[in-house]
Amino acid sequence: MNVNPTRMELTNLKRKLTTARRGHKLLKDKRDELMRRFLDMVRENKELRREVEKAILDSNKHIAVARSVMSGEALDVALLLPKQEVSLDVTSRNVMSVDIPVFDIKFRSDNEADAYSYGLAFTSGDLDTAVEELSVVFKKMIRLAEIEKSCQMMSAEIEKTRRRVNALEHVLIPQYIDTIKYITMKLDENERSTTTRLMKVKDMMMNQQIEMQKRAERLLNA
Repeated sequence: MNVNPTRMELTNLKRKLTTARRGHKLLKDKRDELMRRFLDMVRENKELRREVEKAILDSNKHIAVARSVMSGEALDVALLLPKQEVSLDVTSRNVMSVDIPVFDIKFRSDNEADAYSYGLAFTSGDLDTAVEELSVVFKKMIRLAEIEKSCQMMSAEIEKTRRRVNALEHVLIPQYIDTIKYITMKLDENERSTTTRLMKVKDMMMNQQIEMQKRAERLLNA
């Protein structure tokens, strides 16, 4: 680092080095905690996706069977006017300085029968099963969307924190250490030079004093 090798600059750099090391430790702790929570979310995401995909696949199979035993018009009419309505409130919560989304779903009615928008007497049992499976998996789908978005945001924050940790660990802190060593060496060198000059001046003064004493003795002897 391009700095003046002075004691004041040395003190400032030592203070900055202490701050950088403290910040490095805090960022490493943050990165590790983010990774722990991220891996927990990834495991939950994997399990939810497996359940959702299986439920949708099973539902599609029942829909296909229902289409084979019901006319297309009858199936369309049965699903034309849904009884249930859903609203979605989106908020956020802070996790290690990351504002991850929170999805809160609210149904117009708590009656599970409102999931069926038709009379059960005139439809296929496979259609009923498909609607029931989709109704059950719907909340998991919302949770899956919430988790996947949270994982994306956590991943971005982990990468940003990792870059900061690496910058401190491999660039800034080594620069501070090398500069402190350089300034310390320069100050020591200057101190040695000053000491050498003082010793030479002292020797010169002593030689002058000895020479003056010799002259005084010669004058007295004369």
